[in-house]
Amino acid sequence: MKTIVLAFSGGLDTSFCAAWLRERHGADIVSVTVDTGGFTQEALAAVEARARALGVREHRTVDARADVWRRFVSYLIKGNVLRGGVYPVSVGCERTAQAEAVVRVALELSADAVAHGSTGAGNDQVRFDVAIGALAPGLSILAPIRELGWSRQQETDWLRERGVKVPEKTVAYSLNEGLFGTTIGGKETHDPWTLPPDAAHTMTVAPTEARAEPEELVIAFERGLPVGLDGRRLDGVVLVEELNRRCRPHGVGRGIHIGDTILGHKGRIAFEAPAPLVLIRAHRELQKLVCTKWQQHWCDQAGSFYGMLLHEGLYHDPAMRDLEALLDSANARVTGEARVRLYRGNHDVVGVRSPHSLLDPAVAVYGEGASAWTGEQAAGFSRIHGLSVLLAARRDALADGRGELPGPMPRPAPGAPVAGRPLRKGAGT
Repeated sequence: MKTIVLAFSGGLDTSFCAAWLRERHGADIVSVTVDTGGFTQEALAAVEARARALGVREHRTVDARADVWRRFVSYLIKGNVLRGGVYPVSVGCERTAQAEAVVRVALELSADAVAHGSTGAGNDQVRFDVAIGALAPGLSILAPIRELGWSRQQETDWLRERGVKVPEKTVAYSLNEGLFGTTIGGKETHDPWTLPPDAAHTMTVAPTEARAEPEELVIAFERGLPVGLDGRRLDGVVLVEELNRRCRPHGVGRGIHIGDTILGHKGRIAFEAPAPLVLIRAHRELQKLVCTKWQQHWCDQAGSFYGMLLHEGLYHDPAMRDLEALLDSANARVTGEARVRLYRGNHDVVGVRSPHSLLDPAVAVYGEGASAWTGEQAAGFSRIHGLSVLLAARRDALADGRGELPGPMPRPAPGAPVAGRPLRKGAGT
């Protein structure tokens, strides 16, 4: 008899896969639930009970939360990654971690195949397939829902015919809860003009029902990573969980994202990601205080590219290690604190401080005065800084027949070359 290792969340899709694979392939199913955050102990127990009720031979639970934090989330924070400017790539890193765990179990058991519950129209199928192919190219990959092309209602009907109960909410919405946020897909998310109801959200209260008074908290960072909250040093996973709890009554963390799927079509999801949104915003403001202009520029570029590759299931591309090295280097001095205010769905960074701050009043106070240069030097800088703009304006004026621009051109210094006159011998090139 075949052994198939199934990535199992306990939701509609993976429940269908467990029953379908056992019935149609006559296989022993080993279900693997990878806890990437979002599960309570009670929820994990319920998932295992569901897997056993579906007839699996064995069920395993893998705690990958610390791994997800260390290998994935840490760089999403260091790179200020918000896909489309709004979405903190909540799912991409989790799928890679889940695929890795499933492969480890499959290799340990010498399984014949691995399986996942992805559809043929989403990103997850690619993430699972690419990771499994990179880590264990000899393993067969089964994806029943993709192969059948069934809808959620068809899966539900098939299961109910066999006496398997399916909660009505899971028919309407596909939820993914993890360390770095919850995504919500289905019904209203398919229409870019409509919004899912408050009842579809699980992590936060509606902003209209949020606490009337604002709340401030202080997040401590070391080398670009959050390490404490309000003076208490916390492990990263615990810090995220605590921050989610603090944001909940303020309605902070909801959003909608429209983006390009890996396959090339457009997709839309609702999401709840209180801790990720607050941490990324707080980190970015602290990073701006500490990093130079070009450090910040290249950190933004690297972070955006890192997020795209992670989203597209390419975590195992060697380029990702190069990007991580850049982000580590750029964040070497990003140590300090950010003060964040939570209020009725909003999260504002109202203060940052760091021992490595580049905001130095001994050099200059923006908009008021400077000690490091004179007014004359500032005027000279402005003229040189705008020279390319002036040259382009002169060129266009002549080309358009408008003649020279009014106003004097800067006088060359004695001995400097003049347009149309050759340089003196030895003057350089």
